[in-house]
Amino acid sequence: MNNNNQTTVTEFIIIGLKNIHQNRMLFFTLLLLIYIAIFMGNCFIMTLVPTMTHLHTPMYFYLGNLSLSDVLLTTNIVPNMLHILWTEEEAMSIAGCVLQFYIFGSLTATECLLLTVMSYDRYLAICNPLRYSSKMTSTRCRSLICFSWLVGFTPTLPVSVSVYKLQYCDLNTIDHFFCDLAPFLNLACSDTTTVKMLAFLLSFLVTFFPFLLIIMSYISIMYTIIRMRSEKGRQKAFSTCSSHLVVVSLYYGTLFILYGIPAQKHLIGINKLLSLLYTIVTPLLNPVIYSLKNQEITKAFEKIFIIKSGLR
Repeated sequence: MNNNNQTTVTEFIIIGLKNIHQNRMLFFTLLLLIYIAIFMGNCFIMTLVPTMTHLHTPMYFYLGNLSLSDVLLTTNIVPNMLHILWTEEEAMSIAGCVLQFYIFGSLTATECLLLTVMSYDRYLAICNPLRYSSKMTSTRCRSLICFSWLVGFTPTLPVSVSVYKLQYCDLNTIDHFFCDLAPFLNLACSDTTTVKMLAFLLSFLVTFFPFLLIIMSYISIMYTIIRMRSEKGRQKAFSTCSSHLVVVSLYYGTLFILYGIPAQKHLIGINKLLSLLYTIVTPLLNPVIYSLKNQEITKAFEKIFIIKSGLR
């Protein structure tokens, strides 16, 4: 390739959603309202768990961290999306774009690990209830949370460094609303084989492998539930893990569709919609799913409402 006629790119132009000029303010308002709902809903969970004593259990401790991950994920992407909708495009430096990708990838991996830890918690609670208290101690809970965050933010670092070291020439337009790995690889004019292999191996360790552990946990859980003699006992056991199962299905379902199927240029619009589902809709629904499915959270909310009403 002749490098003499190439211009080295120093920034990327993110164009976000195209062909919505007439409805730009409508999309801006809708996205802003969704972001506020995500922030308030997940912050409500994070505030509720430490303040209500009957929620001081491992499952809700993990749920609080999952809500924190959702808030950070959307905050990393949505404010920039709002700016793009307001100005119709935005220039980001390569370093800034790589940083956004690093935070996005790290939080994605962290959420996968948190969901795995939560499935392990449900596995112990249903399959080994007599040993649950001795195994899921407060020390182990903190260790699993620290492990999830530390491991989640580690593998994406070498990928991000490799992406930053790529050479970008001529083209600098990202037809997306945030800096994902695919746009980097499409715009790079240097060899991307090493980056692709590194990203595949590390993503397998922090996303696909945890998914296999979740599957194994739920196979054991379902087998245990089926073997229960009491219908009431089966319903109670299933209700304790139904919320988590719904969240896992929604999260991993979108993740595998978005990144498991090779991207095609004529499917860019569909990929954007799936990315919206993954980065906005899932964090929006998580608090709703857990609030509706868990009587403890509902009771805690009612208790707070009653207390505030009484103060008035």
